[in-house]
Amino acid sequence: MSFAAILEHLGHTAFSVFLAVLPLIVLFLLFQVFFLGLPVREVTRVLTGTLLASVGLFLFLLGVSFGFLPFGRAIGETLGRLPQTWLMAACGALLGFVTTWGEPAVRILAQQVEEASAGSIRAPVVVATVCTGVGVWMGIAMLRISYGIPLTYLVVPGYLLVLVLIALTRQEFAGIAADASGVATGPLANTFLLALGFGASSALGQDPLASGLGLVALIALAPLMSIMTLGAIVRWKERAKESQI
Repeated sequence: MSFAAILEHLGHTAFSVFLAVLPLIVLFLLFQVFFLGLPVREVTRVLTGTLLASVGLFLFLLGVSFGFLPFGRAIGETLGRLPQTWLMAACGALLGFVTTWGEPAVRILAQQVEEASAGSIRAPVVVATVCTGVGVWMGIAMLRISYGIPLTYLVVPGYLLVLVLIALTRQEFAGIAADASGVATGPLANTFLLALGFGASSALGQDPLASGLGLVALIALAPLMSIMTLGAIVRWKERAKESQI
């Protein structure tokens, strides 16, 4: 990439961040004038924090465009050329697990769950369950790309199973699963894993728009199933203990 192209990309990214943050700043200032009336010190604090968040978002988007997306696509193309389909699925599952393991939002949710449950639901258990679910579905997604399976063949039965699990699991776990579905599709999944799917579909000679997209929907489905399955197991064990008393 030439120096002029890099400068153009920097300017485009900075302008995108500006457009994203500007409405929030304007809204805050309007509330400040008409409703909040915070001291100048607090307003300065909020604006400084917004500036720091904007810088972080700018750096993150640069890292995604220069590193994560090309890296994920290159790995996906390598996996797509593997002669053994099972190896492609296994590598996809492993990458799905470790990517979710590094997702900051997943760890934050797990910590909040542990605090809200007074330690009865441990944070490492939540993290491991979410990561395992995403890993399994990432492997299935790789099989879908490899064999050209339509997305509806996976999404529709998956959500039907989720409806069944809602009736079987403890209600606390249903709420955790719903939030885990959102945090699992965080910045790492939406950049690295999506690029992985694009690369694999391209290597197999498929249309990335038809085969590569839909991956995030499967990742969002994974925590719903894994967390509620954990809740169903906990509920079954509780009933087994009660029946022994």
